[in-house]
Amino acid sequence: MENGVERESGSMMFSEEELREVSGLKKGGDFIEVTCGCTSHRYGDAVGKLRVFSNGDLEITCECTPGCNEDKLTPAAFEKHSGRETARKWKNNVWVIVNGEKVSLSKTALLKYYNQASKNANGAHRSHSGRVCHRDEFVRCSRCNKERRFRLRTKEECRIHHDALADVNWKCSDLQYDRICSLCYELAGEVEMFQLCFENNM
Repeated sequence: MENGVERESGSMMFSEEELREVSGLKKGGDFIEVTCGCTSHRYGDAVGKLRVFSNGDLEITCECTPGCNEDKLTPAAFEKHSGRETARKWKNNVWVIVNGEKVSLSKTALLKYYNQASKNANGAHRSHSGRVCHRDEFVRCSRCNKERRFRLRTKEECRIHHDALADVNWKCSDLQYDRICSLCYELAGEVEMFQLCFENNM
């Protein structure tokens, strides 16, 4: 059981009636996949593959262009990526094709696991809009003892945070795209001065 929702196989998650005439339907181990999209008045339709997991998670792999590498997007992130002018209404703006027609997610049964997980989680790990999101995480510097923020928006950012968390001697200077804090510089200077004094007294 995860998030209070018992995991089911993709073939058992929805009834035949609930999935009737839904375009691009595939059933996996604990998810189903369907064709989805979001329409921008300026850029037209952005198409993708929506995976609905039995624990309530929703993931979209974007196929808006052949070179697009955006995957594992939340519906809200996909809505923003598509260039939709009225964002923050992904339940209405992201659609699936049912019987050849575009139908908003809110008008289908595809959100039943998402909605159940939202109730069970009581808002934990969810933004004010109710969507699942990554929260920023913090790792404490072993040198200056300050906590440093790690954004978790991409796979690369998640990997960097994971590596820092696993390193008990992690310090600010290990951050690739950030400045070393002034205290770390001071502490580094003190260590060098101590080593220099020690060598001179030998």
